Amino acid sequence: MDYRFNDEQVLLKESLEGWLSRNYGFEQWRGLAASDLGFAETNWHTFAEMGWLGIGIPEEFGGVGFGAVERMLIGEAFGRHLVNEPYLASSVLAGSLMLHAGSEAQKAEWLPRMAAGEARLALAFAETASRFDLNHVATFARRQASRWVLSGEKILVLDARAAERILILARTSGETGDRHGLGLFLIDPATEGLSLRSYTTVDDRRASDIVLDGVVAEALIGDDGGAFHPLERCLDEAILYLCAEALGAMEALFEMTRQYAKARRQFGQAIGDFQVIQHRLVDMRVQIECARALLLHAVAGVADDDPVARARTASAAKVQMGKSARVVGRSAIQIHGGMGMTDELPVGHHFKRLVMAETFLGDIAYHQKRFAGLPSELA
Repeated sequence: MDYRFNDEQVLLKESLEGWLSRNYGFEQWRGLAASDLGFAETNWHTFAEMGWLGIGIPEEFGGVGFGAVERMLIGEAFGRHLVNEPYLASSVLAGSLMLHAGSEAQKAEWLPRMAAGEARLALAFAETASRFDLNHVATFARRQASRWVLSGEKILVLDARAAERILILARTSGETGDRHGLGLFLIDPATEGLSLRSYTTVDDRRASDIVLDGVVAEALIGDDGGAFHPLERCLDEAILYLCAEALGAMEALFEMTRQYAKARRQFGQAIGDFQVIQHRLVDMRVQIECARALLLHAVAGVADDDPVARARTASAAKVQMGKSARVVGRSAIQIHGGMGMTDELPVGHHFKRLVMAETFLGDIAYHQKRFAGLPSELA
């Protein structure tokens, strides 16, 4: 399979790296990470002007009509520079779900505004007892006259405080573990009965836990019982974006570690001259290339109409990314020594971004089991 990028993809990659190198250095990132929202609104509007927010949105809805490969390039660049802006939360998670589950009118209302940077959405799907099972949903929605009223709790909702609206997965019928009977609802965060408990994640992103106590939904997205399959497809796409972010973080760690090994001297010579360090650096590079190869393979098949094939490649990429991230992250810390985990160096922050990427949307053990069980579960 030919994995060479075309001219448009090369230009996108160059524009990403050029802008981020000039405007998103480590000290600038530290300032943003310490701010209230954790990112800059001006950067978000720049992303819109550059067309990055419209990558996954069809041209008919104000986007640029690109696909998974271009989104992978964005994730890789953003991971390399520790970008904190809510691209994963809004453009990848909420935006993709609106595209796959929304009606034509709902897509026409929200997607152009999201592509233009005028609106941000967040997605609330996880619950305390659900682990990584999308169908384990205890939050319920009851129809009262012409309204839907939601009650329950959601956890780890990325960038909910910065969102204009929140997409909330709730059960409309069936039992807690059923795949059917799941609906997706659009909620204004200011609605009475909704409360947020916001916090900073281990990798300096922002997230919130949400309590819903008789919250009236603004709209039902799609139908009232078929949200599972659009959500699963959306999360498979998000997994590949997350793998791309991790790939960028691993590349940054490798380059920092390689340069450090050249500069750090011990026993009268650079530590990079020691064979054990050279072997460790080679191991890091091999793991990066293994993760890249499987990610490219998965990205090439993400548009596959076969949900089994799409899910298998996403899970395989997530497992390899997790394994590679452990090798690269730990090796970078060990070669740098204790200073690798200090706040003043980017090494520890990239390591924490890898820890979050490995766990979010399913860890290695979960995706190994998912991969093994997919034919019987989804066929």
